[in-house]
Amino acid sequence: MIARCLIVTLLACTRGEPPSLVSTESESVAPMPPAPSKAVPSASVVASASASPSVDEATLPQTHDKPTSDSDAFRARAEALFEAIQNDDPDRAMIAFFPRAAYEQVKAITNPASDWRYRLVANFKRDIHEAHAKLGRKSTALRFIGLDVGAGARWVESGEEGNKLGYYRAYGSHLRFSVEGQERAIDVTSLISWRGEWYVVHLTGFT
Repeated sequence: MIARCLIVTLLACTRGEPPSLVSTESESVAPMPPAPSKAVPSASVVASASASPSVDEATLPQTHDKPTSDSDAFRARAEALFEAIQNDDPDRAMIAFFPRAAYEQVKAITNPASDWRYRLVANFKRDIHEAHAKLGRKSTALRFIGLDVGAGARWVESGEEGNKLGYYRAYGSHLRFSVEGQERAIDVTSLISWRGEWYVVHLTGFT
């Protein structure tokens, strides 16, 4: 009887195919996850990942690059100075003023940051208020034209004027504007450079 059952079982299998050893429970097993993609990231993704944060130029070393007066950045600073005077708002002009971090690198004096804040910036803001007052009621009718850099700009060597770094300096610049069709100008006493860009350091006089 046992032998007959064995023969029946063997005959039930297709010739050449051994009995299946896979459990019927295998159908409920989750399939293997797909292999990780080896696609190359897009250029935009690579650029985004490698982009470095913006750097404050005032914290970088000085260069011997000669400033120009025809760049968009220069015109933006000049226009900010004009708007500060027009609106009696000195804070608008701070982007046109020589940066504190650069001044700390330039000056060979005790506590240059304090000198920058309490002398230079204080006088700069005072001069803006005074320039606005001179315009009177016509200030709202002003139209910006440009800032002409004084002739004879030269490189000031380290060791001059209490400096430990050199820079380009220009005296006698003029902030030009029009009022009721007439061109006018405000004197800008002194511009100095940082990394190839002009900045105001004295608007009126040298105090």
